[in-house]
Amino acid sequence: MASTTTSAVSADNLVIPLIDFSLFLNGTPAERQSAASSILTGFQNAGFIYLINHPISSSTVSTVFQTSAKFFTRPTAQKDALGWTTPRANRGYVAHGREKTTTLTSKEESFEIGREGAEGMPNNWPSGDEDAETFKNVMIDFHNQAKDLHIEVMRAIAVGMGLEGSYFDSYTDVGDNTLRLLHYPPAPKEVFRKNRLQVRAGEHTDYGSITLLFQDNRGGLQVKSPDGTFVNATPIPGSVVVNAGDLLARWSNDTIKSTLHRVVEPPSPAEGDMYPARYSVAYFCNPNYDSQIEAIEGTYGGEKGERKYSGINSGDYLEMRLAATY
Repeated sequence: MASTTTSAVSADNLVIPLIDFSLFLNGTPAERQSAASSILTGFQNAGFIYLINHPISSSTVSTVFQTSAKFFTRPTAQKDALGWTTPRANRGYVAHGREKTTTLTSKEESFEIGREGAEGMPNNWPSGDEDAETFKNVMIDFHNQAKDLHIEVMRAIAVGMGLEGSYFDSYTDVGDNTLRLLHYPPAPKEVFRKNRLQVRAGEHTDYGSITLLFQDNRGGLQVKSPDGTFVNATPIPGSVVVNAGDLLARWSNDTIKSTLHRVVEPPSPAEGDMYPARYSVAYFCNPNYDSQIEAIEGTYGGEKGERKYSGINSGDYLEMRLAATY
């Protein structure tokens, strides 16, 4: 049987596995089970995994990054006109300083894209030129591909838990997920020299079930280890970093970890007096907003202890968390 797992990160008692996802999708029953078990173990121990050989092609990811970078070159007035709306909708342009995980000198900006066609929550698409139409088409297609990957990762978690592979399907079929395009502009070296604690995005956990993170080659993501240190989660070409969020930790009765992480200035040499721009693409996955989230069967009872949390509506929970963030 082919090996499904190696280590992407191993430092300070933090081990983040690198998993060949094609073996879950297309392998033998034994390979499928092995990959699912590795995915679940990664979430239980580290809260993070890397997936390679997943269905989203490198050319697709490259197109998304290029299209995202072009969007952020638009005039500020155009971007501001597409401003973020409400915690429930969670769509639109977010200028530096609005999100409370950020720092005063990092100046990152983002654009949030939700499920297209959601009633009463339209996406704030740019318009008026050919680039705007391209941007919309590229991002809708990527949102749909990432939704499909979310469904498959949740199926792997179910199989790893000994549940039917379709256990989470009725929670993931709608696609109430958020695609976030992130741009960290070039930053003077002096900012980081004067303030050793300066970060691009402060330490935080994510709110939903899982997050699919696509990094550029600049890196900068760090994950908090059991020893209390922050360890570099270095980009691996062709991979997607997947981390568990707070709602999945709650759903699993805390058998899965939602781990603190942050974004710092990458350790690679600066170009002249400036650190170059950094881009990332995060796809925040959530249970359907109308889902009632109760502890997953098999995560409580007997030696496993009682349920730790009462049931909660997915949409209400996420709206509450976003309201506190913005």
